Amino acid sequence: MSDDLVRYELRGPAVVLTLNRPDRRNALSRALIAALTEAFGRARDDAAARCVILTGAGNAFCAGMDLAELQESLTAGKGKQAPVWDDALRLAKLYDLIYTLPKPTIAAVNGAAVAGGAGLASVCDLAMAVPEARFGYPEVRRGLVAAMVMPHLLRHVSERTARYLLLTGELIDAEEACRVGLINAVAPAEQLLTRALTWAHALAEGGPHALARTKELLQLFSRQAVGLEEAAKASAAPRLSEECQQGLEAFFNKRPAPWAPGY
Repeated sequence: MSDDLVRYELRGPAVVLTLNRPDRRNALSRALIAALTEAFGRARDDAAARCVILTGAGNAFCAGMDLAELQESLTAGKGKQAPVWDDALRLAKLYDLIYTLPKPTIAAVNGAAVAGGAGLASVCDLAMAVPEARFGYPEVRRGLVAAMVMPHLLRHVSERTARYLLLTGELIDAEEACRVGLINAVAPAEQLLTRALTWAHALAEGGPHALARTKELLQLFSRQAVGLEEAAKASAAPRLSEECQQGLEAFFNKRPAPWAPGY
């Protein structure tokens, strides 16, 4: 695991994992996805870690996929689709690892949690955010589809709310995210980790096997209809479209996409 990308800190009874790309708003690059996968695997096998708290360095929790890296891979790999499929599958496997981890997980959302960053919060068992945090799924505005995070979002909020978030791409604040069930609580920035650790101590009162079995049953009772690989493919396919290329170009040039009003 790269200590530069994910900090691993034991703060009994929890391990705190900190996304550490503050200069890129903790965007999910290939390297960060690999480091997170390794960190959660380490936490799963760490007897001293009774639960896992996930947070971010800087002012953002996670800005989602690293769009600059995506654009580079699409430009350099024209005609080579494998990197796009592989990238999507790696992220899908990370979400699944967190969601199925036998230990409880807490998202301590210290700032914006957008697109794949909102996905990270949604795959954790519990989530708490600072008042300044913003949540949303703006993928459609870039010609992308939030396929991998869709089932996790639908576990927390009503279909009406999910449709609003996924189809409009609008962001909501922490209070609204709490009201609709996307997160459990809102806490001031200076209390965020302290409150998350309080939850960690409460979780540690549960038997490790009982907690793991409870999580297994929760997963079983809310089993999604779409498999991991199918969801990854559904997410990857739009990345190869002309619409996505146009959306990314518009994003980096800070102008409306060609399909948007006012273009």
